[in-house]
Amino acid sequence: MSNPELDRSIEAILMVVDEPVTELILAQVLERPIDEIIQALARLETSYSENGFELRQITGGWRFYSRAEYSAAVEKFVLDGQQSRLTQAALETLSVIAYRQPISRARVSAIRGVNVEAVMKTLVTRGLVEEAGMEHETGAILYVTTHYFLERLALNSLGDLPALAPYLPDLDRLDEVLDSLTD
Repeated sequence: MSNPELDRSIEAILMVVDEPVTELILAQVLERPIDEIIQALARLETSYSENGFELRQITGGWRFYSRAEYSAAVEKFVLDGQQSRLTQAALETLSVIAYRQPISRARVSAIRGVNVEAVMKTLVTRGLVEEAGMEHETGAILYVTTHYFLERLALNSLGDLPALAPYLPDLDRLDEVLDSLTD
């Protein structure tokens, strides 16, 4: 017997999962008998036969997957996305990490003055930044640049990064200006 509300609830959950979800977990979350969940999954699996994606049971759980016949289109999309340019925010965040690593996301946010969570995810996804342990005092995850970052910038090591000093304001001149304002 069809239950459109249950089917839609399962679809909504499966759209946000990172890894396959078991029938038992779906039954617990939706507070439904496991037999109803199994029947709903079977209905859903069949109903996607004309779509570019399918519902599959893998490693004991269920998840949406792209159909194999569309792998070329998906691969092109993913690879083109990897080749696209970084936003200004991503470049600034990457610069902070490169010069201050290892560094926590909170520290990067403090330096930039904005939340960098989404940008960090982009940098990790593109393989430019990776997790490198935890900060002992706070338990925050620390981030560093990757070998791929060095490769993309044609650097042998982080020591080859350009010095920042030429781009910083002349502090002696700044002190003179500040002194003149207080006179």
